[in-house]
Parts: sequence; C-alpha cells; structure tokens
Amino acid sequence: MAATEPERELIRRVLPFALPATAVAYAAGALASAGAARSAAIGVAVVVANFAAHGLSLAWAAKISPTVLVGVGLGGFAVRLGTFIVALLLLERISWFSPVAFAAALVPSTVALLVFEAKVLSGRLQGELWRFPTGAQR
Repeated sequence: MAATEPERELIRRVLPFALPATAVAYAAGALASAGAARSAAIGVAVVVANFAAHGLSLAWAAKISPTVLVGVGLGGFAVRLGTFIVALLLLERISWFSPVAFAAALVPSTVALLVFEAKVLSGRLQGELWRFPTGAQR
C-alpha cells in the first residue's frame, strides 16, 4: 500500500477549515462594510487556494527528484508572494474592494496556516516525508 504524499495529506487536513475561516473573515469584515466583508473573504480564499496549489506542485515535484523538489519549493515561495501582490493590485481596481480588509484577513490566515502546518509536521524529519523512486522504479 502506497503512503499518502505528505503535501496532499496536509491539504486534506487544511481544507475543512477553509470555509469556516472564510466565514469568520466575512463576518469580521461585515462589521465595517459589505465591501470589507467580501475583501476579507477573498483574502482567506486566496491564501487557501495558494496553499493548495503550492502543495500540489510540491507533491508533483517530489515524484521527480530532490533537485526539482527544492526548486519548486524555493521558486514556489517567490511565486506565492507574487500571487498575493498581483491579487491585491488586480482587486484594488474594484470599487468596493478594501485592501485593508484583504490584508487584515490574509496575514492572520497565512500565520494560522503556517502554525497548523508546523504542528502537523512537527516531530517528523524531512527524510521521512518524501520517497523518491530509485533507478528501476522510475
């Protein structure tokens, strides 16, 4: 029986919290305005979608080689930061969009996601997380 890839397992563990986190952000933003509520909800959605895309790309890279995995991990970090900036710049053109509410939801949801990820992965060595095919198995 093949072990579940740690990246996919982490995504599966995070996704059940996505909808409640989005609802909390929406409710908190609604205290200010409808636009802030939508902006906050979008902020959480961007974090979750970005996390899932990065996790899936790491799972793909882990099947290829350790070198590709490191490249995707490091390059993915830059892409993730760029995605947040591009999302902010594109959404800022919408009249009801609130950059403050977006950032106010994006930052804590990112921190919460990182804390959750660290908690789930704590106690496991990196070498235990990935299995790379050897010569004949490729």
